[in-house]
Amino acid sequence: MNACNPNTILLIVHQKKSVSGHIGTLLSSLGYNLDKRCPCIGDPLPQNLENYAAVVVFGGPMSANDCDMEGIKKELDFIPDVLKLKIPFLGLCLGGQLLARVLGAKISPHELGHIESGFTKIYPTKIGEDWFVESDIFYQWHREGFDVPNGAQLLAKGDKFPNQAFVYDGNAIATQFHPEITRDMIDRWTMHGAHRLNRPGAQPRQAHVKGWEVYNQQIDLWSKSLLNRFGLNGPQ
Repeated sequence: MNACNPNTILLIVHQKKSVSGHIGTLLSSLGYNLDKRCPCIGDPLPQNLENYAAVVVFGGPMSANDCDMEGIKKELDFIPDVLKLKIPFLGLCLGGQLLARVLGAKISPHELGHIESGFTKIYPTKIGEDWFVESDIFYQWHREGFDVPNGAQLLAKGDKFPNQAFVYDGNAIATQFHPEITRDMIDRWTMHGAHRLNRPGAQPRQAHVKGWEVYNQQIDLWSKSLLNRFGLNGPQ
C-alpha cells in the first residue's frame, strides 16, 4: 500500500485480483497516488481520511446486503465517515449500492430475475442532463439495483433497472454502471462469468466486445468530465 498524503486517492476493491480500470488510469495520469485496499481479504481501511483527495469504491460479486461479511460490514461502517468529511465519493456498481444502503435505501434483485450485462442506454433526468453530455451508453454487469435514498437526486434512469445514478450532497455519486471498464476487464468478466451470459437481460459476449469498440471513447470523455466535476484535476 502507498503511503498516504493529500495527493492520494483511496480505491476500495472487493477481490484480490480486482483492478481500478480506466478510472484508476485517469487518476494516476493526473498525478495522484493510488492507495488500493480490499477489506474483503483483510485490508484495513484508513482511520485518518483527511489525507485523501477522494474515495472510489468499485464493484464486486457480493451484495451490499451481505453485512455478515466482515469486509462489507467494514465498508458500510466506513462510508458515513467519508460523507461526514465531504470527501468526494464515487461508488461504482456495488460501490453505489453500498452508498445507497448507508443512506437507508433498499438494494434488491430485479423482480423477474433479470440482470444487466453489456452496454446499455441510460436516460438522464432533468437534473441529470448536464451530467451525461458526453455519453448515455455505459457498461453494465450486475444483478441487483438500488432505490434512491431520501435526500439524494436521481440523475439517470434505465430500462431494466429504473435507477442508474444518483448524487448525494453534491459530492457523492452512485452509478449502477461501470465507467471504469476496459477491454481486458471485459475479456476477464465474460470468460470467468460466462455462465451469467445465459441469464435474462444478458447480452452475448460479442456484443460486449463490439460495444467497447463503439463506446469506449465517449465513456472516457464522460469519466474525465466526472472527475473534473468533483474537483479531481490533479494534486494542488
